[in-house]
Amino acid sequence: MASAVYAPEQVAYDGSRHPQGDWITDTAVGRGAPTCGWQAPRELDTLRRVSASSFLDRTAPLGAGDRIEVKVLGDDGRLSGTYVIDSDGSVALRGLPAIRAANSSITELTAAFRSQLLSAGVGRPLQNAVRVALIEASGASVAVSGAVFQPGAVRAGDRSPESRIGLREGAVSGDDNTTRTIAGAIRAAGGVRPDADVQRIYLIRGRTFAEFDLSGFIHGWASRDVAIATGDRVIVPSRTCFDADLVRPSPLTAPGIRVYMSNLTRSANNNAGAAIGEKTGSLPYGTRLLQGLIAANCVGGSYMQSDRRAVLISRNPINGRSVVVERDIERLVRNANRDALNPYLMPGDAIACYDSRWTNFREAVGLVSQAVNTATPALLLDNAL
Repeated sequence: MASAVYAPEQVAYDGSRHPQGDWITDTAVGRGAPTCGWQAPRELDTLRRVSASSFLDRTAPLGAGDRIEVKVLGDDGRLSGTYVIDSDGSVALRGLPAIRAANSSITELTAAFRSQLLSAGVGRPLQNAVRVALIEASGASVAVSGAVFQPGAVRAGDRSPESRIGLREGAVSGDDNTTRTIAGAIRAAGGVRPDADVQRIYLIRGRTFAEFDLSGFIHGWASRDVAIATGDRVIVPSRTCFDADLVRPSPLTAPGIRVYMSNLTRSANNNAGAAIGEKTGSLPYGTRLLQGLIAANCVGGSYMQSDRRAVLISRNPINGRSVVVERDIERLVRNANRDALNPYLMPGDAIACYDSRWTNFREAVGLVSQAVNTATPALLLDNAL
C-alpha cells in the first residue's frame, strides 16, 4: 500500500506480489509519501489566542504536589510551616478550612491566606501579615496530542527522591523545575515524530492558548521553554511529511527507541543464541535499518551465508497503516546509494532476518536425507518379512 509509506527510504508491499529484495531504481524513493502541508488544529477556533510572552513572562500557576512555605507574622509556629497542595488542588492551614490553591499564583494565594486569617480573627490587618514562598514545584499532569509517538496524559517534571528540593539543604525560596516544561511534556509523550511541526507548538491553558517556536532545540539556536501546570494541554501539529532532522536525540525527541528483533538462523536457532538480548533492541534514536541488522547479528559471518534477506515491519503513525520492507542485506552493504534505501527505525519497529539460499539448500538436503534414512529401515524390515 503506497499510503503506508512513511519514511522516504521505504518501499511498500503493494499487495500484488511479495517483493523480492531487488532495488527499484526506476521508481522515485518514497513513492506515495504524503506531501508537506500544515493546518492549525480546529479546536483552537473556540479559544482565545494570547501572546507567547503572557506565558513566558510569568511563573506557572501552582498545582497539586507543590510544596510551599507559609509564614504568619507574630505566629509562634502553630500556623507557619511547610504545606503540600493536596491532589484536589486545595491546601489548609492548621485549624482552618481548606482553600483553593491550584491554578493560583503565589501572590494570589498569599492574598487568599491573608483574607482567611483576617476573617477568622487570627491575623493582623498588615500588608506583610502573611508570606508564602514556593519551595518545590512538583510534577504536572498534562495532555499531549498531535505528532508525538505516545499521545495522551503524561507527567512532566517528576523528580527522584535524590533530586527533591529542600529535603537535604532545608527550606528554600523558589524553584526551577527544568523538566516541568513543554519540552519535558513532549519527551514524556515519546518525543515528536519526524512529521511534527516544531515551529508551531500550542500550549492551552483554560480558555486561552499561545503558539511557541521550539525549533531551536533541534537546530541549535535560542529557544525559550515554557513552564507548564497541571491541566494544561500541548498540541504538536503535523506537517504530514518526513523531516530527517527530527530523527536524532534532542530535547524534543526520544533519546532511544525499542525495536523488536528476530534472527532465527541455522547457526542460531533462538534469539539468545544470536546474542539478541533485552538491551540489544534498545537503539539510539536515528538508527537506520542496516545498523539495526548488525545489532541483530544478521550481517557478517561466512561468505556463503551472505545472501541473506531481512524485512522491516513499520507502522505509519499518521494513518496507522503498516508497511513491510524487504532488503537484500549484502546488496544493502555494498550499494553506494544505501542511504536512499536504508530506512530509519521508528519506535516499535520489528526486524526479522531470513537464511541465505545456501542455508535453505542445506536445510532441504538435510530434510531429504532424514526422510531417506527414516524410510530405509522400513524397507529392510518389509523385505525381511
